[in-house]
Amino acid sequence: MTSRSDRGAPSSRVITSLTNDRVKLIRSLDMRKARRDTGLFVAEGASVLMAARESGWRPNMIVHGAEARDSPAHRGLIDWALREGTEGLEVSHAVLEKLAAKENPQNLIGVFEQRWAALPKAKTLAKSALWVALDEIRDPGNLGTIIRTIDAVGAAGVILVGNCCDPYQREAVRATMGSLFAVPIAKVERVAFIEWAASWPGDRVGTHLDATADFRDGAYAGPTLLVMGREGPGMSDEVAAVCNRLVKIPMAGTLDSLNLAVATALMLYEIRRPTLKL
Repeated sequence: MTSRSDRGAPSSRVITSLTNDRVKLIRSLDMRKARRDTGLFVAEGASVLMAARESGWRPNMIVHGAEARDSPAHRGLIDWALREGTEGLEVSHAVLEKLAAKENPQNLIGVFEQRWAALPKAKTLAKSALWVALDEIRDPGNLGTIIRTIDAVGAAGVILVGNCCDPYQREAVRATMGSLFAVPIAKVERVAFIEWAASWPGDRVGTHLDATADFRDGAYAGPTLLVMGREGPGMSDEVAAVCNRLVKIPMAGTLDSLNLAVATALMLYEIRRPTLKL
């Protein structure tokens, strides 16, 4: 429980032991099984927690070092979270070092409940709607970057098809730069996705090495479902068959494909080109 100061305002509980139950729980969230069993995940850094607050998310726990209160921005986030009923943990430097990422560690950590969106219903889709379906993507950095780009172009959300990497993995969360809290994420098995996608009322477009159409040729009929395949092998034949349009990003060099996150960004900006204005 969060302790209270003499004036009755909420304050964080001080923890210095690595064997504390809360510390062990947070450390365990580096493992997918623990995230699946608890429904929790870790997000680090003041800017990411600010993005969560702006999108209406509240952490279950907020973890910080004593020096975090020296920063007005950090202090504001801690006080907001405690007022909202979040459990506050003020931890020692040794504990924070174990809880934070190994590279570029942050001194402010939030523990949140995962949120999963339902697949959108065809009848409710606006003509301008743009969803991205990812067929068994495996790289959390790519996934996080794609979620960030989806947020940047104002797309509606992302659908994880089949055995994808976890969007709530620390690396993926970090790569979103806070966009995780603004972009709905759905997940579905491949067979169910194929059945659902058959009723999509607009273009179902995917990139494919065997395609002959340039991705810049012709407007896309909304609502648009952009389907992207796994790093390396690309999308499965079954998922490719769902698409009514297969397109290709032309190459002038020796490579025949781009990084998945880069290719997805190119596709998103091309689909959104008629509506994106400075």
